[in-house]
Amino acid sequence: MSGQFLPVTMEECRERGIEQPDFVYVCGDAYVDHSSFGAAIICRLLESRGYSVGMIAQPDWKDPESVQVFGEPRLGFLVSAGNMDSMVNHYTVSKKHRQKDSYSPGGEMGHRPDRAVIVYGNLIRRTYKKTPIILGGIEASLRRLGHYDYWSDQVKRSVLLDSGADLISYGMGEHSIIEIADALASGLDVKDITFIRGTVYRCKSVEHIPEPLYLPSFEEIKEKKEQYARSFGIQHQNTDPYQAKVLIEDYGNQGYVVQNPPAYPLSEQEMDDVYHLPFMRTYHPMYEKKGGIPAIEEIKFSLTSNRGCFGGCNFCALTFHQGRIVQVRSHESLLEEAVEMTKDPDFKGYIHDVGGPTADFRQPACKKQLTKGACTNRQCLFPTPCKNLIADHSDYLTLLRKLRKVPKVKKVFIRSGIRFDYVLADPKSHFLQELADYHVSGQLRVAPEHVADKVLEKMGKPSHKVYQEFLKQYYACCKKSGKEQYAVPYFMSSHPGCGLKEAVELAEYIRDMGFMPEQVQDFYPTPSTISTCMYYTGLDPRTMEKVYVPVNPHEKNMQRALIQYRRPENRKLVEEALIKAGRQDLIGFGPKCLIRPYDGRRAQKVENLKTQTGSAGKNRKNGRGNLNQSQQPNGRQQKQHAGKKKTIRNVHKKR
Repeated sequence: MSGQFLPVTMEECRERGIEQPDFVYVCGDAYVDHSSFGAAIICRLLESRGYSVGMIAQPDWKDPESVQVFGEPRLGFLVSAGNMDSMVNHYTVSKKHRQKDSYSPGGEMGHRPDRAVIVYGNLIRRTYKKTPIILGGIEASLRRLGHYDYWSDQVKRSVLLDSGADLISYGMGEHSIIEIADALASGLDVKDITFIRGTVYRCKSVEHIPEPLYLPSFEEIKEKKEQYARSFGIQHQNTDPYQAKVLIEDYGNQGYVVQNPPAYPLSEQEMDDVYHLPFMRTYHPMYEKKGGIPAIEEIKFSLTSNRGCFGGCNFCALTFHQGRIVQVRSHESLLEEAVEMTKDPDFKGYIHDVGGPTADFRQPACKKQLTKGACTNRQCLFPTPCKNLIADHSDYLTLLRKLRKVPKVKKVFIRSGIRFDYVLADPKSHFLQELADYHVSGQLRVAPEHVADKVLEKMGKPSHKVYQEFLKQYYACCKKSGKEQYAVPYFMSSHPGCGLKEAVELAEYIRDMGFMPEQVQDFYPTPSTISTCMYYTGLDPRTMEKVYVPVNPHEKNMQRALIQYRRPENRKLVEEALIKAGRQDLIGFGPKCLIRPYDGRRAQKVENLKTQTGSAGKNRKNGRGNLNQSQQPNGRQQKQHAGKKKTIRNVHKKR
C-alpha cells in the first residue's frame, strides 16, 4: 500500500517529483479512495501502469480556473459525473430537488451541476482547446448514443457531441482506459483512436469500418417513437462483447457517432488485481471538517465479490453498463480484504455485505457465456430459468463459511440482495438454510417488485407464484433455525404495463401481508433501460408491441397511494383510484376493505380539532402561551384537554 492519496494540488504533485501529470481526473463526487468508487479504480489502475494522475473532485463549474489546478495534463483529461447519474443524484422521480447528496462533504447538495459530464467537458474545452477529453462513468456510459431524457422529456444527442469530448470509455472501463492511455502515450492522435473495445468516438466518415450495423439516424429517433424503439432494440441486442457489432448513429452534417463492441469481461485474476490496488479505503482528509462523505458508511465494511448480472430486469441499466456476464474475485482476494478490514479501528465485527449487483451470482449463467457470450434472443432467468442455466450456490457458500471464520468477524450479512428465482433453481437447498442461520440481520430484503404477472412480464421478473414459493421455503428455514426473521419486499409503482387494476391487486396483497411498506419506489425512467424505452415510446422494443404506460402524474400518485393506502393523507387518492378501477367493493367496513366510506362530518371534526390544537401549539412555540404557576389549568381543565386528544385519536382510528 502506498499510504498516500492521489495528489489534489500541484504542490502535492511536485512533492512526488511530478511536474506535469499524465492525466487529470475531473469527478462529480468528492474524492473517496475506495474500490467501490469508479474514479478511484481508474486512477489507481493508471497509477499501477506508471501513469501519474491528479484528482480534481467537484470543481466549481462556474469558474474555469477550477479545472486548471494542475495545468494541462500531458496526455488528457478524464471526466466522470461520479458513482451516480447527476440528474438522479439531484432529483426525485417527481422531479423535485433532493435534500441530500451522499457523495458530497457532509451530505450537502450543490457541489455538482446537472448533466455533469457535459458541463465539465465544456468547462475544460474553454481553456484547453486541443487536449484530449475522455468521458467515463455511468452518466456518460448510459448516454453514449441518442437517448431519451426523462427530465426534459426529450430525445437528446450522444453526450460525446454536447460535451466537446473526444472519446467515451463506456462500461466498467479497466481494459479500455489502459489501451487509451497506451495509445496516447505512443503519440497517437486521439482522433485516430478508433479501434478500442468499450469506446465511442465521433468521425466524419465511416468508410473504414468493416460490416457495421447502422442505427436509425438521430433525426429519425427524435421524430418517430417507433424508430427510437427500433434503435434501442438493436442496441440491446449488441451489449455482449462476443457477438456485438460496431454500431453507427448518423448525425447528418455533424458526422457520425460510432460505438465499438463492449470490452471483454475481466478474468478472476484481473478482478483480483483491480481490488488489490493500494486504496486508502476512505475519503480524503480535507472533508473531515464537514463530517466526511456519507456514502462511505454503506460500503466501508462491505466486500464486492462480483460484477455483471444475468438477471435481466428491464428497469435496470446494468446490461448496458456492467453487462450480463458475471465476473468474480477469488476467495483469497476477498479473505485478504476482510482481514485488512478487521484492522480498521472502527470495525465492530460485522461485514455488512458480500455481493455485487446480485449477491448470489458467483459464476456466469452457463458454460458457453465465456466463449460465445450471452444469448441475444432470450434471458437467463426470464420468463423461466434457461435449461442451460447453472444454478449453484456451492462456491458462494464456501466463501461465506471462510469469511465467518476470519478472526474478529462476528457476523457476515448479505444486503445487496439475492435473486430468489435463482435460489429456487438450485437443486440443493443448503444455501437458503445457511442464509437464514447466519446471514440475515432480522430482515431479508428481496425485490419481487410487483404481484401482477402482467406487470412482472414487462419488468422481466418471474411470476408471482415463484416469489410465494420462495417465501414458503424461506420461512420454513427460519423456523428450523429457531429465529424470528422476515422477508421485506420492495415494490414499484407506475411501471409500464401497470394500470389501476394491477395497482389495486398489489394493494390487496399488501393488505393480506399485514403491514404497509415504509418506502415505495415509483418507476424512474433513467437512460438506457428497456423500461424507459417503453415509458417514452409506449412500445416494447423487443417485440414492438404496444404497452400501457401510466404517464399522467395524477395516476402515478394514485398508484403510489394504493401501496400505502393506510396513510390518512392518501385516503382521497385511494378512494378515487378504487372508483376508477371499479373496485368500490374495497370501500367499506369488511375485513377485506382497504378504506372506510368517507364521512365528511367526521373529517371536518378532525380538521377543526387539529386546527385548535395546532394553534395552541403555535402559541406555546412563540412564547405567547407561557403560563405562570397561578395560570396553570386545574385538574378539570387538564381532563378536558386530555379528552380532546383522545377524541382526535379515536376519530383517526375509526377512519
